[in-house]
Amino acid sequence: MTSPDPISTVIVPRTADLGDGFTVRRALPHQSRRMVGPFVFLDEMGPVVLREGHGLDVRPHPHIGLATVTYLFDGTITHRDSLGVVQDIKPGDVNWMTAGRGIVHSERSPADARTGGAKLFGIQSWIALPKTHEETEPSFVHYGSDVLPSVAGDGFELRVIAGEMFGVRAPVATLWDMFYADVLLEPGARLPMPAMVEERAVFVAQGEIEVAGRSFGDGTLVVFNAGSEALVTARSAARVMALGGATMDGPRHIFWNFVSSRPERIEAAKEDWKAGRFSSVPGETEFIPLP
Repeated sequence: MTSPDPISTVIVPRTADLGDGFTVRRALPHQSRRMVGPFVFLDEMGPVVLREGHGLDVRPHPHIGLATVTYLFDGTITHRDSLGVVQDIKPGDVNWMTAGRGIVHSERSPADARTGGAKLFGIQSWIALPKTHEETEPSFVHYGSDVLPSVAGDGFELRVIAGEMFGVRAPVATLWDMFYADVLLEPGARLPMPAMVEERAVFVAQGEIEVAGRSFGDGTLVVFNAGSEALVTARSAARVMALGGATMDGPRHIFWNFVSSRPERIEAAKEDWKAGRFSSVPGETEFIPLP
């Protein structure tokens, strides 16, 4: 039996400090909701205008058991990892890094974004890997904005980042049934959320939306009840991230940058990082110690 109320949970993110005055809003994980489909982590970076000589500087750090997905609305980030990949990500591109058994990466603003006045605004999410693939080989794939398909609706434009929406599928390879999209809404536009997907949510990046007579503004994650008819209406020009997927194959444990279905695996990763057994990032000398 489905609930007549489409809204399951409303999350107002907490703020986390990445250093040098750069903060993010963290919507997942949250005490009221740990995951939405395979999405186990959701951070909003910015919007911020970078001061001269400053930028994003996330020093080399490890991951296991997940895929990181970086998607920007504005600005540029340079990704470097222990596979030797160096890749700039720009608005509309997708960086999909599969950590698997272990990878190390850094994320920094390039030199030309440190001259003052450069903007940075985007979303980083973590996708839990199925238990059968938690120890897969690490990999990295970059998808340019020109290869991601778009759907034009009545007052909205939707870019499919991963999975499928409205019959359009992104080329991004995924290991779990999921969807992820960047949606621009004109005032009054309506976006129906796919009812057949088990777990669904929208994150309001900009503007104001309404669901079932309730209004939600910037930085809010609205999670829907399974099977409900969920309709998102834009009360102003808005930008939302639509996301979700099938319920994951069991809970996930998270410590720092490690995700696993087995707590003992996280303990092993902690010891490996402390002992320097992860591969290093070429060209990087710094690292983030285990907290």
